[in-house]
Amino acid sequence: MTTLKLYNTKTRSKEVFQPIDPENVRMYVCGPTVYDRAHLGNARPVIVFDVLFRLLRQVYGAEHVTYVRNFTDVDDKINARAAESGRPIGEITAETTQWFLDDMAAVGALEPDAMPRATQYIAQMMAMIEDLIAKGHAYEAEGHVLFAVESYAEYGALSGRSVDDMIAGARVEVAPYKRNPMDFVLWKPSSEDLPGWDSPWGRGRPGWHIECSAMARDLLGERFDIHGGGIDLQFPHHENEIAQSRCAGHGFANVWMHNEMLQIEGKKMSKSLGNFFTVREVLEGLTIAHENFNARMSVRMSGEEIRAAFLLSHYRSVMDLGVQRRHEAGVVVNEFARGLGRGGLASLHLLEETDALPEVLSALKDDLDTPRAIAAIRKHLKALPADPDARVAELAQNYSSQLLLGFDLKASVTAEDAARATDERRGIFTKAFGTVDAVQLLVDQLDQARAEKNFEEADRLRSGLVDAGVIVKNTPSGTKWERQSNFDPGKLEALK
Repeated sequence: MTTLKLYNTKTRSKEVFQPIDPENVRMYVCGPTVYDRAHLGNARPVIVFDVLFRLLRQVYGAEHVTYVRNFTDVDDKINARAAESGRPIGEITAETTQWFLDDMAAVGALEPDAMPRATQYIAQMMAMIEDLIAKGHAYEAEGHVLFAVESYAEYGALSGRSVDDMIAGARVEVAPYKRNPMDFVLWKPSSEDLPGWDSPWGRGRPGWHIECSAMARDLLGERFDIHGGGIDLQFPHHENEIAQSRCAGHGFANVWMHNEMLQIEGKKMSKSLGNFFTVREVLEGLTIAHENFNARMSVRMSGEEIRAAFLLSHYRSVMDLGVQRRHEAGVVVNEFARGLGRGGLASLHLLEETDALPEVLSALKDDLDTPRAIAAIRKHLKALPADPDARVAELAQNYSSQLLLGFDLKASVTAEDAARATDERRGIFTKAFGTVDAVQLLVDQLDQARAEKNFEEADRLRSGLVDAGVIVKNTPSGTKWERQSNFDPGKLEALK
């Protein structure tokens, strides 16, 4: 059995993963601040750690793994959004939390075992702050409680920077009540128009960093196995989490994992550059400017394609979601789905989860090498055995390997069309139904328009089919078609 190796940011090395208790493997990942739609960058850690969650469940058993991802529902950004919109804070956070869950489900992410909200753990945060004050690691000043960075000698070890370097390179809030510019807020006062809770330091609300330490302690214990998040959280958020948790006497996380950032066409995603997109926008389709082509282009990706786009890069590499990657993602998803149908409809419907391909497991156990895992799946699909029974067994392993990466394409229209085509080649004709009939009717109209030399109508039908996600091919035996992973049946109506 291949050992699982993970890159530990704390030690800057790839290590053999040794859980504290193999019967109780625990992972915490920092979740979103819920005040708006999740952008594409928010989806990367969700997808990365979803793959790790699936792998841990495969290795140790689903009942022996606990995954926690929080929601920050008390934050100045939320307060600002409420002030701008005039809507109640609770209404905003409830709505945007559900948006996030819906969008992450669309990209194939399993829900974690626990999804705590910061406002549910205020008492635990207060208790931890009181403990830090009692131990001399925090102090009260002008209604605030601050963590004294100088009280923790190892501060900066995670990010590998000294306190002086961090002061020079960070946007440090200058405040007269701070003993040290790097001291960070554990509790701050709230005016009557802001959320607040009564505390020993007056009515107020928690700082950002304390919430994860308190929730992780309550749900996973004083010491747990893995803490994950985006590389942008390494400093100051994760550095501060470590400082306050260790000073409270908690061992905290053994392994720290960070995914790298996302770029769009080689540039950092930002609103100022006009390349800032939410997951929902990409799922539903939008038109963007493309400076390299001096034109505007339509972008629409299925949840599976978004997932594939991220997993085609190693999680510790900066990834570029440009034209080429979007194309590659579509190719991969369609290959995966089409491959599952190569045993015919009966085989497709009987596919069940079994052991994954050894090469795929080996790749994922090597610090989540998802590009290698995807390549292994594609290689096996290109070399399926001719023997029907052997092919079915191989497809079951391939399907299970795809599931391990978070792709469940068994019921996709592309897999169904490929299976139908396989059966037709064997002389097994299956009755078409639903959108299959609708597509075939339009393809028949396309053939008729060509026969009548009505090329304008033929071009309209062909372009419309392509826009709906249907690939149309001219072959010696007639026109063949296949629905792709981005198939949108709603667009067929406009062609009738």
